[in-house]
Amino acid sequence: MVSGPVFGAPLPGAVGLSHLSPYDWEAADGLCGGSPHLHLVCTEAYVVTGGRGAVQTLSPDGHRDIPLRPGTVAWFTPGTVHRMVQGDGLRTTVLMQNSGLPEAGDAVFTFPPEVLADPGRYAAAAALPPGTGPETEAAARRRRDLAVEGYLGLREALVAGDAGPYREFQRAAARLVRDRVPVWRELWRAGALAAAERTGAHLDALAAGDPAHLGEATAYRAEPSRLGGFGMCGRRDEYALPGATVPYDGA
Repeated sequence: MVSGPVFGAPLPGAVGLSHLSPYDWEAADGLCGGSPHLHLVCTEAYVVTGGRGAVQTLSPDGHRDIPLRPGTVAWFTPGTVHRMVQGDGLRTTVLMQNSGLPEAGDAVFTFPPEVLADPGRYAAAAALPPGTGPETEAAARRRRDLAVEGYLGLREALVAGDAGPYREFQRAAARLVRDRVPVWRELWRAGALAAAERTGAHLDALAAGDPAHLGEATAYRAEPSRLGGFGMCGRRDEYALPGATVPYDGA
């Protein structure tokens, strides 16, 4: 078995992995939790390992408040605004499709429209100082509060039957990330697509009676590469895994 940092095969399906505890900071609506946001390309899943809480979502089927408790698995597709809410000691394992794309910024916060309309202003509001100290914590909380401000407006309109602001947020998010698509495409080719193509090659080999690829069998092990980082939804334990090559403060 190979121990230490992983530099070989990606996780199954080239997914990304982290562990997350939602923030216990109270927001404007009295709830504690993370920064609402959406992903443009990737599906995300929460596997609840401890405590209780919820994930709030906005999508074409309206607003949902999905309870989370140990054993629950909740997932949401691209374009779904999601906000993790802390209940009591909520702890999740996060699985992210297309490891490498989220690390390259496949997420947009629900900041108010005037912030989304200005790429420079958006980038400044989304950025955090390096490290895990008080300055970074304060910046993460300001970022969370600004995202909640925009989210509450989107939710109010959607609950009232007006999907216009939600749709406009999706369009604004797409405009913000458009220039990143070429980089994302290369990461997808090197990660999830390459993993699927390897499976196809293995099937072809087995159909031809050639199990040579089994001679390359091995195992890997990884420990968290950073503990307690400030992510989008909460304090985040990260892993340096194949395909996740760019620092990421999401989830």
